[in-house]
Amino acid sequence: MKAGSPQNLFETALDIENPGALVAYLRAHGMIATDDRPEIRILQGGVSNRTVLVVSASHAPFVVKQALRKLRVAVDWYSDPRRIHTEARGLEWLLRVAPAGTITPLLFEDRGAHVIAMAAVPEPHRNWKAVLLGGEIQIGHVEQFARLLGAIHRNSAEERILAAEIFGDRSIFETLRLEPYYRYSAEQVSKAKVFLETLIEETLNTCLTVVHGDYSPKNILLHDGKLVLLDHEVIHFGDPAFDVGFSLTHLLSKAHHLAKYRPEFVAAAHVYASTYLASLRGVDWREALEPRAVRHTLACLLARVAGRSPLEYLSLEERSRQQRMVINLISHPPQMLEDLIDVFSEGLIAGH
Repeated sequence: MKAGSPQNLFETALDIENPGALVAYLRAHGMIATDDRPEIRILQGGVSNRTVLVVSASHAPFVVKQALRKLRVAVDWYSDPRRIHTEARGLEWLLRVAPAGTITPLLFEDRGAHVIAMAAVPEPHRNWKAVLLGGEIQIGHVEQFARLLGAIHRNSAEERILAAEIFGDRSIFETLRLEPYYRYSAEQVSKAKVFLETLIEETLNTCLTVVHGDYSPKNILLHDGKLVLLDHEVIHFGDPAFDVGFSLTHLLSKAHHLAKYRPEFVAAAHVYASTYLASLRGVDWREALEPRAVRHTLACLLARVAGRSPLEYLSLEERSRQQRMVINLISHPPQMLEDLIDVFSEGLIAGH
């Protein structure tokens, strides 16, 4: 169901983390019965949205999400709350191109209050980031992660004209990714300035397929052994190499942080890269993608220690080490992902 706010009562004042206000809003929109007393659970972890789980007697569990103008980080970081409607289009698109069961269906959209609702992932489920940080690395999950991204990129490329029309606006990608990750890091790390500015220009000039823009273990829930992908507000038509670098960074950074499980994370990174590339067989831009994916991985490895949103689990010493390693590599980066993974792994060993 899609609707606008009745009489605009909730257009500016609604805070979905206020249970009373949210219940009144849901009743007004017919999302729950008038006599329903739903359980409201605020979901944690995101910095750019308010996200609430609604468990209702009159409806299957669903998640309500509202975009924030000012993100919840230590530095000032703003983004247009209308990006929530890009996410709504993303949910509709991804249901068509991603493997069955990996995307939660859109239920409701309110453009006035910048709110959407989607089906909740069934319980029990676990967040994959938390699972990985606990040292549980299952290659089957890594392979699913790679094939899911490959399916999104490959299938969207087959409908590139329509995809470009729907997701051609990259302003949210610029405000939530290029500026806080690449441009901000370029200001902080002078030795990476030329590398990052060149990569930004290359990224803006590369338009091949639908790019998720936030493809990360934190946006994956594990349910019944299968991965479900969340948070699609940065989706756009652009360079798929960004998704590869953004996601591979998480496996390599965890290899850095969790020395006890480093061999398993390095092996997982190799499986991820090879499985993703194998999923693109027959795609005309596959070979040209890999060197760019290497550069995006290096850029994201740096951005997650020097950008506006550093990885919270890395210590100051680890952040400093990761920055030095990237600086040493950007002048002559490898051309293949497997070589980058090996060089990064060897650098971790030598750095301790």
